[in-house]
Amino acid sequence: MTAEPQPIICTGAERRLAVEHWLLSTLPNREARAKARAQWAEHGLAMLPLGGLMSAVRIPAALVQALARTVQPPAMDAFLADALDGGPVVCSMHGGWRYYALVPGRMPRTWHDMAARWQGEDVDCLGRGAYLGVPPVDRTGYDRGTRASYWSVPMESLGALCDPLVVARFTASAMHAAAALEGAAS
Repeated sequence: MTAEPQPIICTGAERRLAVEHWLLSTLPNREARAKARAQWAEHGLAMLPLGGLMSAVRIPAALVQALARTVQPPAMDAFLADALDGGPVVCSMHGGWRYYALVPGRMPRTWHDMAARWQGEDVDCLGRGAYLGVPPVDRTGYDRGTRASYWSVPMESLGALCDPLVVARFTASAMHAAAALEGAAS
């Protein structure tokens, strides 16, 4: 009698470590990965290159707020997790409150025309040649005291990114909601 295969069970710590290694694989060598780990430890952010394994769509908080109908970060995080089907999102409050939806690396090339229209709203597709300040994988909550960057929607497993079509629909809906709110306020 043969035993049935048992499912492989990974702990949260193992998944976080796998995600960390995947994120660091965007860097060219061991020295660069060690520098990124040091940046996480010292500054709470590591600068990772975009356009290879992943790219990012920058979405201003004002657009997310218009669609989510809230300005509270925890509520916005929950809204984004649902709206983007659990795809990973980094929240940054440095230089303006923005969200970065992580998408496959090929996205900016295929969305060049749409990105050009979105730039007027501070929405941009960041790819080859751009860097993103990425927080450590275990920083998953908003800290009112430090306002440090964090994972608004954590990456659940290595390589699990946002679906570009879902991000596009979300962004278009958010822009429409913001325009409607602006029109109602006028």
